[in-house]
Amino acid sequence: MARNDYDISDSIQTTDPAAVGEEVIRLYCKLFAHASPRALERAFADIARMYDGGDLLYWPCDTEYHDIQHVLDVTLAMARLMDGYQRSRNGSDALVPELFIVGALAALFHDIGYLRRRNDHRHRYGAEYTITHVDRGAMFLRRYGPELGLEKDQARLAATLLHFTGYDRKPDSIRIGAGLPRRLGQLLGTADIIAQMSDRCYLEKCRNRLFPEFVLGRLGAPRNGATLPRFRSGDELVAKTPGFYENAMRRLDVQLGECHQYAARHFGGENLYLNALRKNVQHAGSDCPKLRRRPPYTLLPEVEPYPRDLVSIQ
Repeated sequence: MARNDYDISDSIQTTDPAAVGEEVIRLYCKLFAHASPRALERAFADIARMYDGGDLLYWPCDTEYHDIQHVLDVTLAMARLMDGYQRSRNGSDALVPELFIVGALAALFHDIGYLRRRNDHRHRYGAEYTITHVDRGAMFLRRYGPELGLEKDQARLAATLLHFTGYDRKPDSIRIGAGLPRRLGQLLGTADIIAQMSDRCYLEKCRNRLFPEFVLGRLGAPRNGATLPRFRSGDELVAKTPGFYENAMRRLDVQLGECHQYAARHFGGENLYLNALRKNVQHAGSDCPKLRRRPPYTLLPEVEPYPRDLVSIQ
């Protein structure tokens, strides 16, 4: 039986930054035998330290859904998609080591905008940054990238890629140019969707963890003339999963260029992500789905949990 703290292939522990880092670096070195993985090694060490509160500037992660497991799962999916792309590009531009690193960094830090700075006295929970976390993450990557040895334009590219994980902009409106940079953005947007929706505990996480983040993030509030999805309860969020799946597949196929197909190339023929994703959707659409799986809990014991009386979006 598949384990709740392992990836879709049940081979990589997605709550362990060292385990995921080892696999991502293995794929990188397999594609680029003579390239240095030093930047990736430091990035995985830094993300582990930041999410565990070892950074002097940031409080530890307090978002139960957008936690270290989610970040690592998306990063692993991104590396696999880049590997699949490189092996089946059919005349398209080839990835170079620097672009693989840019893509991996964008995945690894795509939710860093949920972390609260220690001098933040306005917000009590990281989930309050739900609407602005992509912009905050992009600002972080523009500063952080050069620390790893990235050129400024590479750091800017990594920052721009983060917008493919948000829903406030359509992918074709993101100013990134054509060719491989845009393809990297499509790969990252794809990784974010397929990693979380294929998670063995996806439905339990939606009901018990994602819904409270939506409440704290005031997702029903208007922004730039648009109102993001609004749900009255965690159960309603689960019940609407089949409809969200239809929208997600349109996004994957049309706006994100069917990049999910590269997962099948990586795995040698079978798309493990889409298979598990569809099982979750089918279960969510059944009458009174029983949600009994226990997702791993990755937050530190001293982190203050969300109030358990969050029942509606104010």
